Amino acid sequence: MTVRKRLVFADPAEAAGLDAFLKRLLRWEKNAAVRIQASAGVVGIFAKPARFEVVVVRTARLLEPVDVDITVSAGELLEGVDEPAEAVTVPDAVTGPPWTGVLPPRGGWEAFGEVPSDAVRAVAAAAVGEFRERAEKLAQKDRTRETLDAIAEEIWSRPLGRTQLPLRTAHAAHALGFLIGDAPLGLLRTGPWLRLRTPGGSVVVRSRGERGQGLSVTPV
Repeated sequence: MTVRKRLVFADPAEAAGLDAFLKRLLRWEKNAAVRIQASAGVVGIFAKPARFEVVVVRTARLLEPVDVDITVSAGELLEGVDEPAEAVTVPDAVTGPPWTGVLPPRGGWEAFGEVPSDAVRAVAAAAVGEFRERAEKLAQKDRTRETLDAIAEEIWSRPLGRTQLPLRTAHAAHALGFLIGDAPLGLLRTGPWLRLRTPGGSVVVRSRGERGQGLSVTPV
């Protein structure tokens, strides 16, 4: 019989935060998988929400170090969340999608700026509103999945201000409940990876261009 590992969080409200994150993730993809990596007293839970084309991660400190590296069902992980005990039971492994084998690096990140959280929220909300408006203006016969996907790709591929991150990173942060509070959001990079760090978690994407020169992070 397999003994399932139990992760006990060191900080209060981490279990509730994980519960909320997984519920939001499952709204976008009911069969979502997540990869869990835990070592040296820290756990990272990685996901790639359907249609966002980004990797998101929540990290938390553990009360006791546990070594885990496993891909599991997000729904089964949600069932294992124990809020009163500030813990989660890790379910059995599943065959993960290809993205679980190519995760962002854990170290080597370089901070290169910040963006106001209220500006990111406003930009994400405006873009969602634009998508809905453009979709509603389409004739019924033209409102195909292909057309809607093309509109979404055009909108979410736009840059987030002058940060080099695509707007889809703000969309993912907004949709998954990462934009908590008013603290500025951090911008980090390492190699081809760009990262938006928020109080609720990080959104990571591969850069399509070269590393920026003289980057400005003023929203436009």
